[in-house]
Amino acid sequence: MVASVLKPEEFEAVRQRLAAQPEPPGRASLTGQDWLGALGVFLLVFLSTFPVVIPFLCMEKVGVAMRVSNLIAVAMLFLAGAAYARCIGRHPFFMGVAMVVLGLVLVAITMALGG
Repeated sequence: MVASVLKPEEFEAVRQRLAAQPEPPGRASLTGQDWLGALGVFLLVFLSTFPVVIPFLCMEKVGVAMRVSNLIAVAMLFLAGAAYARCIGRHPFFMGVAMVVLGLVLVAITMALGG
């Protein structure tokens, strides 16, 4: 489809630029940047989910721990919504409340499904 809309001289220019590119390495390998990125993703996932797990580590009653965990998750959603609103120039409180409503809907659906 791209070739059908290119004029012959444009097509030849693209071909020459592609031919001038260096050969790709024979085998892909992980660099320090890749490992650093992987560590960043791991820390992001771990640190964003660990607060929600803490009640299960500290409380004996699973039902109470589940509700405290839900409360922590909803509070984190409020903070995330407020932080996002600041980044995009919106009112932090309203975006935080919108995220809380989303979280409460998700908790209600989870509870309705037996969770």
